[in-house]
Amino acid sequence: MATSVLLVCLALTVVLCQLFVLPLWLLPRDPAWGWAEVPLTLTAVPLWSLVHEGIHGSLFADRTRNDRCGRVLAVLHGAPFVVLKTGHLLHHRYSRTPRERTEVYDAGTTTWLKVAPGYYARLLGGLYLMEAASAFLAVLPAGAMRRLARAAEAPDSVAGPLFERLARARALRQLRVDAAAVVALHAAAFAAYGGYAWMLCAALGGRALMVSLADNAYHYATPLDAPLQALDLRLPRPLEAFALNFNLHGVHHRHPGLPWSALRARGDGHYDLGWFPAVARQLRGPIRQDR
Repeated sequence: MATSVLLVCLALTVVLCQLFVLPLWLLPRDPAWGWAEVPLTLTAVPLWSLVHEGIHGSLFADRTRNDRCGRVLAVLHGAPFVVLKTGHLLHHRYSRTPRERTEVYDAGTTTWLKVAPGYYARLLGGLYLMEAASAFLAVLPAGAMRRLARAAEAPDSVAGPLFERLARARALRQLRVDAAAVVALHAAAFAAYGGYAWMLCAALGGRALMVSLADNAYHYATPLDAPLQALDLRLPRPLEAFALNFNLHGVHHRHPGLPWSALRARGDGHYDLGWFPAVARQLRGPIRQDR
């Protein structure tokens, strides 16, 4: 618990420094402080790992404390916790099944040229932007959310189950509170940056690119109809620690209840591929599946 408290406090400190300390105190003294955005933006990696711990209830043993901290961290990440949690748990349920095969397309119903624009948009930042935009779902009443769920239901998508779960009373209340916090926090940050708002836009763009690029790298071109299948990707030990062992994604899929600190002990020391080559190979684009 002490480690989790320390990591949560560090995450709060780093993000608040990026959103407010940098624009209000440092940039007015010297615009060269804007280069601090580079290392600050890179901390989006461990921030997401901490949100991920909260999603799986591994951040704190106490459920209430875990969920509250997870919601705060998700707001710092830029999206409502209930959306991230629901979407991620659906990922664990449907990964590599017809509902969730990000890079796979059916050659019998479409073509590479038709699916490629959407694929690359998602890969190069679109996934994170969709997570952030989910805050605007908070304006919908429950009935409209349920109608959206029915309209989005399709055998090759998790959108229907996602919206259906968000329409539940408790989930919708959490969505509205967290969405208001996301909008208020980032609106205040843009006001603080003022004429330097372009720096914050660039930092958020960098976060979107990193989160989106890394998301499906652990599953790209892996066997289908195998929800427990994921890759363990090699990183230098310092970077592995920085990412809170998120690169051991195969171990995580087989043992989703384990905290990040226990993944290495449960693994066999085998890596399927290097992390950077795994991310880069996604640029090959969608993968054809023949019936």
